[in-house]
Amino acid sequence: MTAHLQRRTFAIISHPDAGKTTLTEKLLLFGGAIHLAGAVKAKRGGQSARSDWMDIEKARGISVTASVMTFEYGGKTINLLDTPGHKDFSEDTYRTLTAVDSAVMVLDGAKGIEEQTLKLFEVCRLRDTPIITFINKMDRETKEPFELLDEIEKRLALDVCPITWPIGMGDRFRGCFNLATDTLYLFDDGRGDRITEVQKFESAEDPALDEHIPEAELIKFREEVAMVKAIYPSFNKESYLEGHVTPVFFGSAVNNFGVRELLEALCEVAPSPRVQAAEPRNVSPDEPKFTGFVFKIQANMDKNHRDRIAFVRICSGQYMRGMKVLHIRSGKTLTLNNPVLFLARERELAEEAWPGDIMGIPGHGHLHIGDALTEGEQLHFTGIPSFAPELFQRVRLDDPLKSKQLKAALEQMAEEGASQIFKPLDGSSWIIGVVGQLQFDVIASRLLSEYGVKGSFESVTYTTARWLKAANERKLHEFAEKNKYNTAQDSAGKLAYLAPNAWHLQRTQQDWPDIEFLKTRENR
Repeated sequence: MTAHLQRRTFAIISHPDAGKTTLTEKLLLFGGAIHLAGAVKAKRGGQSARSDWMDIEKARGISVTASVMTFEYGGKTINLLDTPGHKDFSEDTYRTLTAVDSAVMVLDGAKGIEEQTLKLFEVCRLRDTPIITFINKMDRETKEPFELLDEIEKRLALDVCPITWPIGMGDRFRGCFNLATDTLYLFDDGRGDRITEVQKFESAEDPALDEHIPEAELIKFREEVAMVKAIYPSFNKESYLEGHVTPVFFGSAVNNFGVRELLEALCEVAPSPRVQAAEPRNVSPDEPKFTGFVFKIQANMDKNHRDRIAFVRICSGQYMRGMKVLHIRSGKTLTLNNPVLFLARERELAEEAWPGDIMGIPGHGHLHIGDALTEGEQLHFTGIPSFAPELFQRVRLDDPLKSKQLKAALEQMAEEGASQIFKPLDGSSWIIGVVGQLQFDVIASRLLSEYGVKGSFESVTYTTARWLKAANERKLHEFAEKNKYNTAQDSAGKLAYLAPNAWHLQRTQQDWPDIEFLKTRENR
């Protein structure tokens, strides 16, 4: 039962446009999973990135869902979870980060740490997730490397350990020096869609470098290397695994430069599957019995088959095709005959899988986010929440005869975690709640393209939602009766209070001290 030790399951986190999707493509290229990298920005006749498959993603050149890609490299099985880069989809990203053992943080060398990077880093810190940093776009004008390292240390309160060091930037970018192996690679801005060999030198002092790097730049580079060795301690793997230090790599993902070193570091130092938090006990990856949890639902990945996939992180034991597992929430036994492993949109039937692997279970609605699967033990994996939405709109159908299709579509999308839906107790139309404006565009696009439902969105007076919880069920019933116009049921049948503003929420909380008003609801 040591197969899990060869797994590396990680996500890439970044601010939009830092180069996350490009880096994902290039990791797949170096891993042999694809042979020609696609251009990320949508363009007529061009390829869209391998990990972007939804129409709106291809049109806008952004990632708004989390894809899973599995490939082999250096004797390791790499499970790469490509998270949404857009800030409006932070909830999906949060849940994806519950399913990984480490993360790669991509920074734009010109911009450093940006708002979304900071938010995602904080999620990683909550879980002590080890982070490797890749400073991208060194082929453009960037901040000085020492300034970037200083920013990471100060803004993230995270120690840094440079593993590679850039020689110049922008038009003067000559390559990177690997401080760990004392090797230097020259930059070649040749074809970025395929792997080409780069010139390699065994030392920063190699006299042959004089032919390739101007004297002034070479002197500056050698001075910087000496400073780096004097200022920063050597890499401490334990400190990295505990989330205290981040090894830092420099490169240019679009030109494939620095990607191989990053991938090799992931294989060598990133953690194999870790212990997962659960109730009533935590679950270790080396336990013999199978356990796993659902962290994402995605419907209609293949429009021809109207399918629905539950993404399951395996936490312990071994999956074997055809095995029976207990679905904890329903108490039913499921036979797993056709789970799949992923390469973006492509899939293959999973004959076996191990802790750290992500498999997709096709189905028709029986699995929800947060569900636990075991070989019989009653377990609930924790820390997989839904967040109270911040923006609300009411859906109006163009064709009232399509109300059943609308209900089914909204319920499916809510189960995916892309939005929250609320049915007001006063009988009025469905209300959609999201954390970012772009989600409304995606919902409208998907309603039409995937479900054939055309509707419009109308603004409502609500500004926040809170789930209701009380020890006394009668209190909840009484509250709902007296606040019918502001109380609704979500897709799971849980009661929620929709408040018009913060003052109303505070006043209602004071008036009903026996009721808890919750910002998050645990999926279980």
